[in-house]
Amino acid sequence: MASTINTVALAAILLATATSALAQDQVVRIGVTGPLSGANAFAGKDDENGVRLAVEELNAQKLKVGAKALKFELLSEDDQGDPKAGVSVAQKFADAGVKFVLGPYNSGVAIPASRVYNDAGILMSTVGTSPKITQARYPNVFRIVASDSQVGASMASYAAKELKLKTVGVIDDRTAFGQGIADEFAKQARAAGVSVAGREFTNDKASDFSAILTAFRAKKVDAIFFGGYAPQAAPMARQMKQLGMANVRLLGGDTLCSPEMAKLGGDAVGENVMCAQAGAMLDKQAGGPAFKTRYKQRFQHDPDVYAPSFYDQTMFIAKAIQAANTTDAAAVGKQLHTMTYQGVAGTYGYDASGNLKKTVVTVYSFKGGQLTPLAGY
Repeated sequence: MASTINTVALAAILLATATSALAQDQVVRIGVTGPLSGANAFAGKDDENGVRLAVEELNAQKLKVGAKALKFELLSEDDQGDPKAGVSVAQKFADAGVKFVLGPYNSGVAIPASRVYNDAGILMSTVGTSPKITQARYPNVFRIVASDSQVGASMASYAAKELKLKTVGVIDDRTAFGQGIADEFAKQARAAGVSVAGREFTNDKASDFSAILTAFRAKKVDAIFFGGYAPQAAPMARQMKQLGMANVRLLGGDTLCSPEMAKLGGDAVGENVMCAQAGAMLDKQAGGPAFKTRYKQRFQHDPDVYAPSFYDQTMFIAKAIQAANTTDAAAVGKQLHTMTYQGVAGTYGYDASGNLKKTVVTVYSFKGGQLTPLAGY
């Protein structure tokens, strides 16, 4: 009987100790906002996976701030790539006590949502590339990739210097991202001596581009630059092939640098498609191959465009929390502005506006359904 009593007492002590230790854990809620439904759901899920992998690895490290262990929790919300939904998600995160948000994915969502996050004292890290996102100079808004001006300029430079194109047509989908990057490409292309034969518009739900493409075919353009997303760019590539425009290149920004392009476009997407993506070649980075292996083991497929960036920024935030010795978002933001971090996709360090101090842009094409790097800028 005594043995039984002692066992029960020991169990109670252990339970109390575990409960006490758990009570001392400091929960760090990290929100992810992006399109988890609709045509760009593949990108939203990829971004979420990047954060999820980082959170799982951070919890395994059992980090501490002071005497308290940190427990990172992931909260993910579907903003549908819609500005109004994105603002609602921002308010929901604020009500839930989220201190750090990764996303939004779309510039058009990030611009209005950034004000809500700023007012709520939440740190926001976005891959939205529109320069407008950081022009407000909110202290806790960070862009974790290159901006439209950098990506668009790199693609224009490659088109002029390497491809030696003479005439291009420009199309955008009227989103904040699509219009912004198309504007930058057109401006830089003209500056490099490339003639812009025309500017056409579509939308991010369209699937038929035959009229626009036929008009550009008549103008005998050497290439078409599309400011938009893969779900529209892939059928555009197929229709270009059907219209006998196989020798006309399709150019774009980072949103075309996605396995989704090859998946949706099939044999119409090859060396004729070229895209510029923020960041160095992942396979050439010291931690890149190992990250790809861990990601694939965890999620059973390769990472898409931005999973590495979302993973890196989550890790950088954790380092900044340790450096600040607090989970206060404002204090962590100050650390992000002063520290640098070597991630799997490159080096991170931010200027006063929240833009990366140092950026690298890589131009890719497709070969056998896989992205193939062509040049770095």
